[in-house]
Amino acid sequence: MWGFGLSEDEHRQISKAVGPGFHIRNFPDGGIPDGQEMNMNEKPSAAWIPRRVWEDIPEDRRDDYRSLESQRILIQEDAEDGLEMEEVLEQGFLTVVRTPLTRAKVQDAVFRAKEVSSMYSDIYRMSEEIMLERELLSRKTDQLMFLNRVLASASESLDPNVILHNAWDYLNMLLPVRQLHAVFWQHPEGTDSSDVQLFLGNRMSPENENAWVDRLLDTATTMGGGTVTGYEISRVNGTPRPGSDRSPNDGSVHVMPLKAGQDHFGALVLLCEDRVTLGKDQIETFKSAVNHLGLALRNALLFKEVKLRADRDGLTHIYNRRTFDERLVHELKRRQRYGHNLALLMVDLDHFKSINDSYGHQAGDEVLRRVGRILQESLRSTDLAARYGGEEFAVLLPHTSEKDACRLAERIRSSIESEVFMQDGEQFRVTASIGVASVEAGSLDRDGDLVLKADQALYEAKRNGRNMTVISRPEPVVQSCPTQ
Repeated sequence: MWGFGLSEDEHRQISKAVGPGFHIRNFPDGGIPDGQEMNMNEKPSAAWIPRRVWEDIPEDRRDDYRSLESQRILIQEDAEDGLEMEEVLEQGFLTVVRTPLTRAKVQDAVFRAKEVSSMYSDIYRMSEEIMLERELLSRKTDQLMFLNRVLASASESLDPNVILHNAWDYLNMLLPVRQLHAVFWQHPEGTDSSDVQLFLGNRMSPENENAWVDRLLDTATTMGGGTVTGYEISRVNGTPRPGSDRSPNDGSVHVMPLKAGQDHFGALVLLCEDRVTLGKDQIETFKSAVNHLGLALRNALLFKEVKLRADRDGLTHIYNRRTFDERLVHELKRRQRYGHNLALLMVDLDHFKSINDSYGHQAGDEVLRRVGRILQESLRSTDLAARYGGEEFAVLLPHTSEKDACRLAERIRSSIESEVFMQDGEQFRVTASIGVASVEAGSLDRDGDLVLKADQALYEAKRNGRNMTVISRPEPVVQSCPTQ
């Protein structure tokens, strides 16, 4: 404890009353410590200050003692005028003790000081615990808000490209993600092989892209548990990100598995800076975010698969009649609005029934599959090939003149004629008849007649000997189209 200007009698009486467990350091009157010395010395548990000394301290220095982290006890001479307790408390004193100082008075003051100090310690500890709990609650709230944003963003779309693009932005809030890619796999029923879809997160140089394709395929082989028999590459849409053209060796690669139940169906592959450290709560948040993304991506892939089955012909994997009809209506409306060219090919395989009769339906199915592949390989991304029905196919060609459509038709017809098929050791070939119809820019022809005109041209090709291309005219004529 400290004493400020205590007389020898006051010092002796306090020391005797508190016993040997306390040491009282008494500063002489006129030598009491200033603010700098109080900050340097060990803080006392209590300070005894006579009233006469307190009143001699200038007001501008009293604030230093009021801020002293100990309980201050005022000593008042018995002959001095009494003080109201309210005034004592306003001055920041714990209590006032009148002389003569007896053992009971001193011990009672010390007991109060210890009790108040203990109470202050409890309050301080409780305040610290409350602050800590508030900080933890704030961090949990931030994590929940972050996960809510991730989930909301992932639920906004059923397009894997959009989900992955948004995921890059959100995961970048937790750690510096320089690249984000994804790989998904599925096992065809009854096989150990894997069909793989790769999603590359950004445009890269050919060398870096090849390195990432190899890395993603290795991930699919390792985690998917099957030999990769084929893969498809998609590129995530979005604005190119500066500094993102990097190889897997230009940072730390983190593979985040994606699970549905107990089965892995894919993985997010992240490229981060070499030295990245996360706290335990950040790691848990990151894992939860990946789990949310995994569910959203799983739903998106299932939706894509269902839509693919709904839009595509199950045998040839090109579009079906329903999709063709919808696209035709759309392209006709666009042509009416913008006045561009629009062409249509109707392709029919010649004597297809005899192929089924001679070689069996499996051979016929293989012919249809191969013809579907020829059509896909012959078209632009803006064109549409569909199985129109049976052995008949339709090819819709936006922004294509009659002359260009005729050239394409001849290339397709020639490719089909050149294809060699094999069944039970016997080779055979097929041919196709093609009808061409178009609506030229500025034409006043009725758009709805496009399919009818192509059908009529196809009929003329059949009637005139098959394996040829016929262009629709008021009087359909056999047309030999150049292939170049």
